Amino acid sequence: MATTDLDKLQGSWAITAIEADGQELAVDTLQGAKVEVRGTTFKSFSMGATYEGRITLDATKKPKRFDLLFTAGPETGNKNLGIYRLVGDRWTICLATRGTRRPPSFATKPNTGLALETLEREGARGGRAANAKGGGKGAKRPRPPLAADERAAAEGPVTELEGNWQMVAATFNGAPMDESAVKWCKRMTHGSLTTVVAGPQTMLKARFSLDRSKKPNAIDYVNLGGGKDAGKSQLGIMELASGVLKICMAAPGKPRPGEFGSTRGDGRSFTTWKLIEE
Repeated sequence: MATTDLDKLQGSWAITAIEADGQELAVDTLQGAKVEVRGTTFKSFSMGATYEGRITLDATKKPKRFDLLFTAGPETGNKNLGIYRLVGDRWTICLATRGTRRPPSFATKPNTGLALETLEREGARGGRAANAKGGGKGAKRPRPPLAADERAAAEGPVTELEGNWQMVAATFNGAPMDESAVKWCKRMTHGSLTTVVAGPQTMLKARFSLDRSKKPNAIDYVNLGGGKDAGKSQLGIMELASGVLKICMAAPGKPRPGEFGSTRGDGRSFTTWKLIEE
């Protein structure tokens, strides 16, 4: 019996590149992002969440087609249509993250909801597993362990913000974030450490504290990531009700907001999140 593409896809694949809505996302935080195919089922680990479902292929079309039907995780019940090509240990996919129109080519454009991903078989020469062992020119090293301050924050007391959160809406400095970008953003909170990612790009890593005696509740950040805000404090307010979290943060060095919202020039971020059920 001839080997099918589904046979060739069996196993674990590391995600090595992502382009979404015309924007190539940074790859330095892709460590651990992967897709596992077992029979006709798949499991994807990325951006702080796990997705599971069924995969079907049609290798007779040009380009070849695949469908993903999600049965567990944040996209449960949704179906994504895509195209793929499989060359040796490299698997390239382009899928529509919304709607019923299949991508016509291996490319994305702004506001289309299309995602283009490159995956390499784990354990293959030059793949993620080989890189983790240090082999090959330009090999990526495994992500270093948490720094001491990050580890201390992660081991802090559990709060009501514990867990993984999907962004629902966001406004920065008075400008609403486009819906096509919102869907890529997630927040992971462990102890007193909170991390916000947009796809594989880390946008925020901070130690936080809460003051529930204030109305609205106060939340304070100390930025632990790199860049110009490293080590700086931010003051904010938060509200949590029915699994929906609202956070409004002032820019570093600015006074705490008195209400939820952001207008042009105020430097604030106002974000809304929904808890991801594991």
